[in-house]
Amino acid sequence: MGKNKQETQCVHAGQLPDPLYQGAISPLYLSTAYGYEETDRYPRYFNTPNQVGLAQKIAALEGAEAALIFGSGMAAISTALMAYLHKGDHVVLQNDLYGGTTNLVKEHFEKFGIEYSFTKGLTANDFEAEIKANTKVIYIETPSNPLMKIIDLEAIAALAKRHALVSMIDNTFASPINQNPIAYGIDIVIHSATKYLGGHSDILAGAIACSKAHLEPLFALAKSFGGNLSDLSVWLLERSIKTLAVRVKQQNENAMAIATYLSQHPQVANVYYPGLSSHPDHDLANKQMRGFTGMMSFELAPKVHRKTFEQALQIIQPVVSLAGVESTITIPCITSHKLLSDAARAQQGITDQLVRLSVGVEHVDDLKQDLDQALKKGAHET
Repeated sequence: MGKNKQETQCVHAGQLPDPLYQGAISPLYLSTAYGYEETDRYPRYFNTPNQVGLAQKIAALEGAEAALIFGSGMAAISTALMAYLHKGDHVVLQNDLYGGTTNLVKEHFEKFGIEYSFTKGLTANDFEAEIKANTKVIYIETPSNPLMKIIDLEAIAALAKRHALVSMIDNTFASPINQNPIAYGIDIVIHSATKYLGGHSDILAGAIACSKAHLEPLFALAKSFGGNLSDLSVWLLERSIKTLAVRVKQQNENAMAIATYLSQHPQVANVYYPGLSSHPDHDLANKQMRGFTGMMSFELAPKVHRKTFEQALQIIQPVVSLAGVESTITIPCITSHKLLSDAARAQQGITDQLVRLSVGVEHVDDLKQDLDQALKKGAHET
């Protein structure tokens, strides 16, 4: 399936044949017990029929040789980092990441004897400045959560190769439809498959895509950690990815229109969306992304009462998580980044007025109207 376009890969890559009934979709294999004479097939070894098929689909979409499916995005992130970091090693991380990743590093790496540094900026020079003799991994996220900052994939990949480091990226916000980091030289691509890959706010999952060589230490640790996904959820995720390209393209289109609209709204102070020409990383995003995603964030004007704005929304739902077909918002300071200290959030530019918006597939005029009436009510409250 590697030569087909992504739209075709979404539907057909990794699909299991149904030789018994010739069904149009993959059969579901729920067994947790398989014969051992000719195979070591076992759910915790990531090799049940449905797990293998889904891994092939995700690998095809990312242009990778192989993939593993996990029970959550954090299971994928923690497994990737711990597989390549040992006592005495050092990792360089982007200074603004998903809050769960930052918390994992700051709260737990010290007890494993793993050193870490967060960059002071986002250029390759900023990453190189933090590299030490014992550095083993560079970890990035682009677009970043929640401020949609863009990292130069090609520059980071070249830096990692120059210093013989493993490069990792959280590609969740982009999805494989908008960005394929392996094509730019990144070694390991990670997804919270709960988000765009699942797309319907009903599956918790994670994924890693990379070369077969890079997969070996990941698999060795993953089967001991036991963070695999149940085959029912695997089957549901494979089904959801069939519409990934269609969903994401509509979300891209809607988000561009919403970002443009909000950038001109009197009750909005700032809009962070790489599709806008005003975004400082717009040219870089335009170079390495095929679409600018359905994710954005914006700051409410000081006069807008945040709680009133949230409660006034009628279509857009204030919920945790993102990237479903329905439009949702979260407030990073009390959700995705609440584990960070006030000082850490301030350092990243995450204010109490910052709203993260995940744009769905509803009609864009309805979304604009909903945002407008909620913003006006929030401003009136003050």
